[in-house]
Amino acid sequence: MMDFYAISRIDLSEMRSHGWQVRLTRRGRKYSRFFSDRKYGGREVALRTARDFRDELLARLPDREKSGAAGKMTRRNISGVVGVSRIVVRTAGAKYEFWQATWSPDPGLRRRVKFSIRRYGENRAFQLACAARREAMGD
Repeated sequence: MMDFYAISRIDLSEMRSHGWQVRLTRRGRKYSRFFSDRKYGGREVALRTARDFRDELLARLPDREKSGAAGKMTRRNISGVVGVSRIVVRTAGAKYEFWQATWSPDPGLRRRVKFSIRRYGENRAFQLACAARREAMGD
């Protein structure tokens, strides 16, 4: 499998701009460079050069810091419970409301379970979401 971490393909025909963009952010500082197919002699060579640049950056820059928000209460939280949120989904003529519990059993993996407010009522759906989150977290 090809590794495209921090690398994006840019194809802007109207501007005659084709190539690979490397973008990284470390400790608030942004690093970015564009590798043009034309300048580097083709799509594959430009990609290899972009990967080399990205790998060199990763080797010399500090590791990525986590935001620290995972598992902590933020000011956007209206439920008062970490990992439990009230969700409203509007589709063509329909509105679905539910309480959702989310958690991450492993890095890069997210799980969720939803409880319908129409089916359980506001309070019971919230309680079920809280209980599901506690159980999933082993509390």
